[in-house]
Amino acid sequence: MTLFKQGAKLASFALASSLLAGALPATAQTPNPFNGKPLTMIIGFGPGGGYDSWGRILGRHIGKHLPGNPTVVPQNMPGAGSFQAASHLFNIAPKDGTVMGIIARDAPLGPITGAEGARFDPVRLSWIGTPTTETNVCITTSKSGIKTAQDLTEKTLIVGDTGAGTGTRSYPKALNEILSMKFKLISGFPSSSDVFLAMERGEVDGICESLDSVIGKRPNWIKDKVVTILFQGGAEPNPELKDIPFVLDLAKTEQQKAELRFLYAGQGIGRPFVAPPDLPADRLKMLRDAFNATMKDPEFIEEVKKQKLDLEPEDGPHLEALIKQIYSTPKPIVDKIGKLIQ
Repeated sequence: MTLFKQGAKLASFALASSLLAGALPATAQTPNPFNGKPLTMIIGFGPGGGYDSWGRILGRHIGKHLPGNPTVVPQNMPGAGSFQAASHLFNIAPKDGTVMGIIARDAPLGPITGAEGARFDPVRLSWIGTPTTETNVCITTSKSGIKTAQDLTEKTLIVGDTGAGTGTRSYPKALNEILSMKFKLISGFPSSSDVFLAMERGEVDGICESLDSVIGKRPNWIKDKVVTILFQGGAEPNPELKDIPFVLDLAKTEQQKAELRFLYAGQGIGRPFVAPPDLPADRLKMLRDAFNATMKDPEFIEEVKKQKLDLEPEDGPHLEALIKQIYSTPKPIVDKIGKLIQ
């Protein structure tokens, strides 16, 4: 074979190989949208609260499980109980896998209940996973004089709230109507940490907040009986709170129970990490795989333990199915709860 023919044959083979590689589906390749760019981590609340803690802890570890090991840049975007962050992720953030974020567990109820500022479709968001499922507790200091859930139907409890779309507002507002409780809400707090400080200063007497946030920010409050847990709420009773009433047990009718199940649906969503809608399949898989790998990362697990947080992860497909279930709730219940939590 002449050198010319041999060269031509090699050139033809190279061309064919190139065309074949180009014809392979994108999912067969390792996606790397970063190429020196960081992963932006949108956090739907101000610094210091439970969502900020989870967002930053995940951000410190997920990069090593992504192609190219990108730097993760946290960006706090507080506003309207994380509706602002969710709307940004849905409408503005690039759909290439370089942006993800953490939003309020109750934020997905915003659009279905017609909440103002909820400019996103939870069914279309890309659900990445949650590091934990939640138990919400309504707590009070001794100053209030309220010691039981029954007392709440007779005396007023002044609680702080961190904005629409959060349990700190949604739960007490709705419970006032559903169970005839007497919460008085004081708004304007950027995060639960600010409410905790206000409780210590005697400016408010309580809060309805996730158990892990209370333990993480004030480890001695429950242990030393600085606060009293009036009742708990969630997808199911927390086995660690054996003697604390479960909110469904406070209901007197099946209708009340159905309303409370929808109200507390967000507790099963936990601390959800999401990405923009319509991600290419390989980019969605990339983020979900990195999240799942982080949940098993020994260094991540060790940091979670040091922060006294519970690690009970659920993956993206689980959250995606839960959101679809929530959005199949009968309209009369949705309409009623929607009006109560606005």
